Amino acid sequence: MKNQVEAILVGLAALVALLGAAVARDALFEAHAWVLFFVLAVATVILLRRIEFVDKQAIAEAKQIPLKATDAGYADDVVRYGVIATVFWGITGFLVGVVAASQLAWPDLNVEPWLNFGRLRPLHTSAVVFAFGGNALIATSFYVVQRTTQARLWGGNLAWFVFWGYQLFIVLAATGYLLGITQSKEYAEPEWYVDLWLTVVWVAYLAVFMGTLIRRKEPHIYVANWFYLSFIVTVAMLHVVNGLSMPVSLLGAKSYSAFSGVQDALTQWWYGHNAVGFFLTAGFLGMMYYFIPKQANRPVYSYRLSIIHFWSLIFLYIWAGPHHLHYTALPDWAQTLGMVFSVMLWMPSWGGMINGLMTLQGAWDKLRTDPILRMLVISVAFYGMSTFEGPVMSIKAVNSLSHYTDWTIGHVHSGALGWNGLISFGAIYFLVPKLWHRQRLYSLRLVNWHFWLATLGIVIYAAVMWVSGIMQGLMWREYDDQGYLVYSFAETIAAMYPYYVLRMLGGLLYLTGALVMAFNIYKTIRGDVRVEAPMGRQTAAAQPAS
Repeated sequence: MKNQVEAILVGLAALVALLGAAVARDALFEAHAWVLFFVLAVATVILLRRIEFVDKQAIAEAKQIPLKATDAGYADDVVRYGVIATVFWGITGFLVGVVAASQLAWPDLNVEPWLNFGRLRPLHTSAVVFAFGGNALIATSFYVVQRTTQARLWGGNLAWFVFWGYQLFIVLAATGYLLGITQSKEYAEPEWYVDLWLTVVWVAYLAVFMGTLIRRKEPHIYVANWFYLSFIVTVAMLHVVNGLSMPVSLLGAKSYSAFSGVQDALTQWWYGHNAVGFFLTAGFLGMMYYFIPKQANRPVYSYRLSIIHFWSLIFLYIWAGPHHLHYTALPDWAQTLGMVFSVMLWMPSWGGMINGLMTLQGAWDKLRTDPILRMLVISVAFYGMSTFEGPVMSIKAVNSLSHYTDWTIGHVHSGALGWNGLISFGAIYFLVPKLWHRQRLYSLRLVNWHFWLATLGIVIYAAVMWVSGIMQGLMWREYDDQGYLVYSFAETIAAMYPYYVLRMLGGLLYLTGALVMAFNIYKTIRGDVRVEAPMGRQTAAAQPAS
């Protein structure tokens, strides 16, 4: 009966979308209404057929593996969906990134109007940050909060609404970027109706997470949940304020932002930098504080340090956004404020990095034989490197050289691919055998291949962008004796060509590693196991000295 009611409600929503497409006043809004209609129509069919993604009891009987009593009461089906969505959107985002990087090296690859660089770049950014990273955060937070509270997710099917509602947001935002339906902000913001839908989904996400914490059976709230909760609450605030706009009409895609000029710039970078601080940092630190201790089978190095790390990080990060607006019309005091708080951020960031790395105290030997733990640990090393480089780049003297150059691109990708990507991969490798009740992954050797492909791709990408960015900045500020620029803008672009080719190759290596992971995950879910020699074992016995 519940499935039938849900199917009827989704079917009614599809009819509303069909009506919206019929009466739409502009072509862009009509296109999105048709996208919404087809998505909801497919969802209605699925609900009516009552298709189940996985049946735990059937798996247990087929594999003759008894279900753990502690797992039987958890809502893990939605986590399984989240893991699959994370892998899918990750590969999609990396692929779009490789295409966009290729377009910079070979401009003829720009296909007008839908597949040019101007539309693929925000699609790539949103796919890797919000689709890949967002699904990783939602899936892991649902898994972690249940295990650390010993309570089932609150709200019944509300968790499913969060998952499918978020996927709908991703589809609407992605098609909007390709169609040119955005608010034209630097962080290409989806139009007003997509923003409203995400707000509803995010409030439901907060309700599920908070409800689970409230009904917990453990008296203590583990620190990972503090980081997840701060990420959920702060991102909601950022999204609402940055997305404030007035639609021109209820049947049109156009809207006008509530801010303009300097106020709009400050709002955008308050949003943009804190999206990095809370979406890409605080949320993923929740992963670090759960999955590294679990994979290493060691307690967190210092729980007291983790609490200091949390409170100092969330207090300082919210003030750092103005460092993106040095040498602009923003008041100088606001620029300096952003710089000072950015430099101060180095201390809590490295405190968290040290806490993560020192959790391996007494277990460092596991890095030789456990590629999953190696991936998690290297991600924390990239976190430490990025959170040192960021404060340095916020200093005005450095920023005058680095800003608007590819140095910033290298910095962003070393953090996103090294920190967010690797820790997400490690979490997926940890979760899949447990969620599908497998003894182990299909192949640890393939995890090792993925690790080295991803690491090599990151190093190539970041290194060439550092070199090209510094070269770019120096060429832009080179003047002759008469005060004229020595190099034209076209000459700086021509000098970038070899670096853009290497950048694309670095991204291609990273994408290849993700494809290796997808194959490994697929074989693991099927129940296949590859026979392999233990990793790290010496090939020959040591001989005594003669």
